[in-house]
Amino acid sequence: MSRIPAIEEIEAHYLKKEVPVFKIGDTVRVNTRIVEGDKERIQAFTGTVIAKKGTGLSETFTIYRTAYGSSMDRVFLIHSPRIAGIEVIRSGKVRRAKLYYMRGKAGKATKLRELFVAEAETEPLAEAPPSDATEK
Repeated sequence: MSRIPAIEEIEAHYLKKEVPVFKIGDTVRVNTRIVEGDKERIQAFTGTVIAKKGTGLSETFTIYRTAYGSSMDRVFLIHSPRIAGIEVIRSGKVRRAKLYYMRGKAGKATKLRELFVAEAETEPLAEAPPSDATEK
């Protein structure tokens, strides 16, 4: 289903320019702006990305975490002005598009393998011999 170009043009104004790349299974820390009265503070929410949905301005991702014996899901809008930043803590290796099976699991049942990305080895370039401008 295609989107209407006029709506895409209006939404383009509100899209964030720099969104970090993260995938399903990654452990991320989302810093959200919390307004309490006149004050504003930043609160971090750390968990595993179990779902990503949508496109454009309505793109969302769901984070799952277990803390102090209770587990919770939280859905964030990627382009929301309330999100101060997203940091990828570790990448997970998964074979599914949605990790809803993690809900209700605890302990080792929630472990995901870490995805290691091999860095490209760069060899030092051989320096070209200096060319003499005085040679004829």
